[in-house]
Amino acid sequence: MTTPTLPQPLPNRPEPPTGSALARLQRTLMAAAWVTSLLWLVLMWPRSPFWASVGLMLGAWSHAIILAVELALASRVNRTDSVTQPSFAQRVNAWWQEATLTPSIFLWRQPFRWRDLPDNTGTAGRFAPGSTVVLIHGFVCNRGFWAPWMQAMRNAGVPYTSVNLEPVFGSIDAGVPLIEDAVSRAEQLGAKLPVLVCHSMGGLAARAWLASAPGNLRRVGRVITIGSPHHGTWLARWSRVTNGRQMRQHSDWLNALAAKEAALHGHQAYTPFLCWYSNADHIVFPTSTAMLPDADNRHVPGVPHVALAFHPTVMRESLAMVVPAAISPEARTAS
Repeated sequence: MTTPTLPQPLPNRPEPPTGSALARLQRTLMAAAWVTSLLWLVLMWPRSPFWASVGLMLGAWSHAIILAVELALASRVNRTDSVTQPSFAQRVNAWWQEATLTPSIFLWRQPFRWRDLPDNTGTAGRFAPGSTVVLIHGFVCNRGFWAPWMQAMRNAGVPYTSVNLEPVFGSIDAGVPLIEDAVSRAEQLGAKLPVLVCHSMGGLAARAWLASAPGNLRRVGRVITIGSPHHGTWLARWSRVTNGRQMRQHSDWLNALAAKEAALHGHQAYTPFLCWYSNADHIVFPTSTAMLPDADNRHVPGVPHVALAFHPTVMRESLAMVVPAAISPEARTAS
């Protein structure tokens, strides 16, 4: 009887995407914010320590104020949606989750730690017996967004590749060759078809890649989207950048993509999809816009947009589809 080989920690060697314009932009914005805060403090403190302190507090919690506005808008728009609305307590909890989580991502992981836990390289059969994961982030993000997923997969012996979707505010279609490269690299790692794991706009980028060639749908085992605006989002009506306009409800880009998918694959276009969505998503709403027909649509109530990607249920059940026997206790609890 052959003793099964347990998955080993993955080598921390290869080179992932070599640059991140978003990381540079976020570092620049952070520096500008620090300089502005210092000037405010120097100018205002002699006049009024109270207002100097209030100004600093408002700056530090401006993201939480914007988040509260977005949740209020989502609540109003979702009144006519088919998905049950969250309770007031769920909304408050969603606000707190997102307000405390997002600084660690946008002020630390993405600008400074995005190179950590690089992609794997090698040949099929080197790793745990299962699929490879291709990680595709969303709007104004880079691969640093996925750090908890990467750590969980390394613990479980699951190989992965990733992308930095750029230009940051360019067309979603610009991500197609980047995803092609990541999928091609993933095909060299796993014994089974790669699984795409996508957050937010990343789900649309994955669909654009799938529709870019007739055979692409047969190259993946599953497509997991987390809070992706498959039918657009109400909030995108305020956007003036290219990929933001493409995410407007009923946009020409979304209509053209759906028509291309139907022509290529008919009613089977979305059968490989697992779509996670939440009624407390403050970026992608109305809630039902995150679902696809004929897909496995799963609701996680009361969870905001970014936190949804790291919800224990979402991570545990998604990773279990990749390589069930290899998911370690560390992978089950990572968040």
